[in-house]
Amino acid sequence: MIFLIRWAYRRSRPKRGGEPPRAPRTAGPEPKAKSDFSLVLHQTRYDVVSFFRNGQARFFTLALPVMFLVIFVSLFGSGTVGPDHTKESTYFVPGIAAMAVISASFVNLVISVTAQREAGVLKRRRATPVPAAVLIAGRALTAVSISLMVITIVLVIGRLAYNVGVPLQALPALALTAIVGSATFCVFGYAVSTLISSSDAAQPIVQATVLPLYFISGVFVPGVEIPSWLQRIAQFFPVEHLAAPTTASAQPAKRIRSPGAISVCWPSG
Repeated sequence: MIFLIRWAYRRSRPKRGGEPPRAPRTAGPEPKAKSDFSLVLHQTRYDVVSFFRNGQARFFTLALPVMFLVIFVSLFGSGTVGPDHTKESTYFVPGIAAMAVISASFVNLVISVTAQREAGVLKRRRATPVPAAVLIAGRALTAVSISLMVITIVLVIGRLAYNVGVPLQALPALALTAIVGSATFCVFGYAVSTLISSSDAAQPIVQATVLPLYFISGVFVPGVEIPSWLQRIAQFFPVEHLAAPTTASAQPAKRIRSPGAISVCWPSG
């Protein structure tokens, strides 16, 4: 019994050279959580960096619209169309600018979201404390930023190389059209991505969807040369409601349609 007491006493004594007993932790101020706006900006920065590191996204979003602009204006830009004998390049430059907005906000988003979903990236992100709304808003803000950058590049090339410019008084309406159009096509992109089952099918499905609309909506062909029955079909799709005000911005005689028509008037046909 004595040996048992001595053994328990020795076990209760602190060891020599051991750590001193820790003081009780006092309740201090907790670290301040980041606001949702800060999280959206952080997510936007991450998505922008990821975009510029993706060679496929850079090609289809930045290089392809410029290639189409050079090809179409070089082949058909010297002719005139319509009763006013307007140069075809006046139609092609803003039309390709509308295509650039769609590529940045719809085509690129559908392909990237589908690939991330199939690779399990979205599931891992949902396991983090970041709200899903922050991920969606950051991706949409990235698309809007890239759309403004690409449309600026196309318009600058059109001005310097083909003498097709946008009047200064039309720039605010054009910028608002690009922002509203990009945000609207982001919504369409998220909706379409849920219908695509694999990442391999994403790009063919998206291209097969938008390419015919480019031809009948005044992007690749001036609107005055499109038959009336195709124009009526194009009005049921959102591409025409973005291409029409963008094209009108380079023609001072025409009034730019309100950008709200892209998201409000389109569903009504």
